[in-house]
Amino acid sequence: MAENRLQIEIAAPVGRVFDTIAHIQNFSRAVPHIVNVEILSETQSGVGTRFRETREMRGREMTTELEITEYVKDKSVRIVSDEGGTIWDTLFTVESTNGGTLLTLSMDARPYKTLPKLVVPLMTIFLKKAVMRDMEAVKEYCEQDAVAAAG
Repeated sequence: MAENRLQIEIAAPVGRVFDTIAHIQNFSRAVPHIVNVEILSETQSGVGTRFRETREMRGREMTTELEITEYVKDKSVRIVSDEGGTIWDTLFTVESTNGGTLLTLSMDARPYKTLPKLVVPLMTIFLKKAVMRDMEAVKEYCEQDAVAAAG
């Protein structure tokens, strides 16, 4: 599957947006359909943090184990999962723009089993919509927080 890239502008400082996407506890507060998070590693943030995330999707709960494999404060965080015969590699980057933050998400899915090689390309449209909903939730969360901090 080709890499999918989505962007959204957020009217909040880079540090606030980064802290929301790079720390699963904050991310799970921002994204309402994340219903549970369990840290699996001694590392609580940054490279090496492993966690199990449970989301409600289409009325069902789905659980995925993920690991932060790259972390550059206020720049980027990479989260990788090996789930269902596919390596899911997601890179979030943040950069200052127009008094706010440009959040970019690049997701690459590399299926290595037969069935996922057939199914993953068909999932692209659904996944883009779901990921965009996550980014919109992060935007709303960070902008509400920015307004409260300014007020």
